[in-house]
Amino acid sequence: MSFDVVMPQMGESIAEATVLKWHRKVGETIGKDETLYEISTDKVDAEIPSPLAGTLLEILVDVNITVPVGTVVARLGDASELGKGGASAPTPASVPASVPAAAPATEARLAAPVHPMADEDDNSLEGRLRTKSSPLVREMAKQHGVDLALVPGSGQNGRVTKEDMEAFLAKGGAASAPPVSGAMPRMAPAHDPSAPTMGVVPGLAVPPVPHVPAFAAGERVKVEPMSRMRKIIADNMVNSKLRTSPHVYTIFEIDMSNTARLRAKHRQAFEETYGTKLSFMPFIMKAVIKGLQAFPIVNSSVDGDNIVYKQDINLGIAVSLDWGLIVPVVKSADSLNLGGLARSLNDLATRARNKKLSPDEISGGTFTITNPGVFGDIFALPIINQPQVAIQAIGTIAKRPVVVTDENGSDAIAIRQIMYSGLSFDHRVVDGAVGDQFMTVVKKELETGTFGLE
Repeated sequence: MSFDVVMPQMGESIAEATVLKWHRKVGETIGKDETLYEISTDKVDAEIPSPLAGTLLEILVDVNITVPVGTVVARLGDASELGKGGASAPTPASVPASVPAAAPATEARLAAPVHPMADEDDNSLEGRLRTKSSPLVREMAKQHGVDLALVPGSGQNGRVTKEDMEAFLAKGGAASAPPVSGAMPRMAPAHDPSAPTMGVVPGLAVPPVPHVPAFAAGERVKVEPMSRMRKIIADNMVNSKLRTSPHVYTIFEIDMSNTARLRAKHRQAFEETYGTKLSFMPFIMKAVIKGLQAFPIVNSSVDGDNIVYKQDINLGIAVSLDWGLIVPVVKSADSLNLGGLARSLNDLATRARNKKLSPDEISGGTFTITNPGVFGDIFALPIINQPQVAIQAIGTIAKRPVVVTDENGSDAIAIRQIMYSGLSFDHRVVDGAVGDQFMTVVKKELETGTFGLE
């Protein structure tokens, strides 16, 4: 008897996933919970475990192919079944309990006709596979005021893909499409970061800027396609910087000598107590939390003409991966002490690099911290992670000569552990003074705070 392995649904809004890698070849055995294959979605890359021990009988979806959740991607079973094929899908009762829950992709569903005016509130699998498409495509449609029902779809069951949307926009489709849910069309296509965004009459779409070749004929180059994650990052960054948030920046010099002293003094006892290493980042997270509590506007989002104040502080911490960038989120960070922050941070970072994160663990962030200082960066001015309104960059901590003043007012040159930190914030809701006041709280806490250690 064989078992169907289906594409899991990695989150409420995830309708499809791309197979990145198979960890077994047909005919090879695998143990239960060992990694069978890797997938990529709009939110996360993940390793998918085998639902049972057995032999990989068939691979039905090849690498780099995107399919809806619930699609049968492979079959497992006994080695004696090799080469027989045509195994019927198991009944729900026969599927092992460890198989990730997913809506079954039955023939009737895949063959169902596509209704061009599917209900916008339809959150069923069929609805997402029809008009709503993927979250990325829906966001592009919203930004450009495009009714997805008007876009010719080349995907399965007539589903609109990102490429379909880009082709539609390139032909000026946004100008003739009615806005969705009252959204104003944006000024430039999402795939063209060089398109102008200023000096345009509001409400009118701008013709796409002609494509400029990246290399000349005969030039020695190596061309490789962007990974799915890289394309998503590119779209998000262009959207944030050019079409959503007017970015303003401020940079603060912070004397980390107090924090460095506390870390050195309590490091061993801390690691024995909490069973995890103590880096500078938990201290910075604690200081940022205090700043967000003092200035809640920095922990908000913009929704049309409304400001949404987030009642929880969920800190996103950017993690650099060999294949891209991901931002795991420490939920309710304001409820954790230094040890809780350190454990959560180290756990999320480790599982991010091992592709073990769930979609929930990379969503819901209210403020992001990125740490290019680990690569020697002095300071950085990062792009805001939407729909947040601010992001803070941490530069390297290095010994520098500075002027210090003693209690008698006398000046002297001293060696201090100095860090430069840059804040990028959305000037629609965060004024320059508020951004600086927020950073002043962070600076004071790092320079004078005890963090519950003393």
